[in-house]
Amino acid sequence: MEYQKTAYNLIRADILLGALTPGERLRVVDLNARYKSGLTPIREALVRLSSEGLVEAEANRGAKVREASLEELHDITETRIDIETWCLTRAIERGNDEWEGEIVRSLHMLSRAPTPSTEDDQESAAQWEKLHRQFHYALVAASGSEWKLKIWNMLMDHSERYRNLRLLNNFLTESKVENMDAEHAAIAAAVISRDTEKSVELIGQHLSATKLAAERLIQKQIESAKRD
Repeated sequence: MEYQKTAYNLIRADILLGALTPGERLRVVDLNARYKSGLTPIREALVRLSSEGLVEAEANRGAKVREASLEELHDITETRIDIETWCLTRAIERGNDEWEGEIVRSLHMLSRAPTPSTEDDQESAAQWEKLHRQFHYALVAASGSEWKLKIWNMLMDHSERYRNLRLLNNFLTESKVENMDAEHAAIAAAVISRDTEKSVELIGQHLSATKLAAERLIQKQIESAKRD
């Protein structure tokens, strides 16, 4: 059981981070050589990841990492804005001092985390993404809706694939990551001040900025592939 959990977590983390790239074939023997987790746990992990939409199973061809597309990026972002806006509004209504304290703590930890220095710096990317997720969860944690938070978590998983594209290329002009700390700080301040209108406006702008940066990078990759 522990092997199954390990195989699932390792493969899932590499998909979200982009170490296993969109469209990449996932052969069980190759994954076993990579993770040393055993063939059966890897097969079971692929089935579970397929049910989560992170892996696509193909008849007689095995499995591959879910493809990335501009259409999916737009859909995920719009849906996440809808869900996060609802959760954030409810959290502002219901949140207490402990909730505010966790927002401050998670913002502080995130602000101290370095962004990757190169596109291969996946260790820094993984740590930054972990703290980034904690901060955004802290914002909505007091919403009081278990099911909406489950949907929020699923959307975070799928948006993470696109967000890490931006994060691992943060040194490129297209990414413009340098404003991210200021964006997070402004959101936290508005939320703690219980300014719902400002909070919703800022979270929408923040998520849209990430979408636009990822969109530019995807378009750049498409154009590069055409030239090649």
